[in-house]
Amino acid sequence: MQGDPMGGLISAIIWMILLIAIFYFLLYRPQQQQRKRHEEFLRNLKKGDKVITSGGLIGEIKSIEDKTVSLKVSEGTIVKMLKNAVSSYYQEEEKKD
Repeated sequence: MQGDPMGGLISAIIWMILLIAIFYFLLYRPQQQQRKRHEEFLRNLKKGDKVITSGGLIGEIKSIEDKTVSLKVSEGTIVKMLKNAVSSYYQEEEKKD
């Protein structure tokens, strides 16, 4: 007595759909949400914010254009870089006595 060949096909399709759903919810969707948060962060940047770049530079925003920002990294040194390179706000740690 042989099993129904369509039953094996349906089972394989269900497993494929399940695997695709797992990849979507564990990999793709969190990356989308992180990208949206970063885009929102970039839209809210303003002159005077202290930020950290993806390369590790810490500076104060002096000007913002569509795709670039100018950062003051030290006295008399202003660096122009892509806005996407700004990764987060910089918050100085308080020194404990």
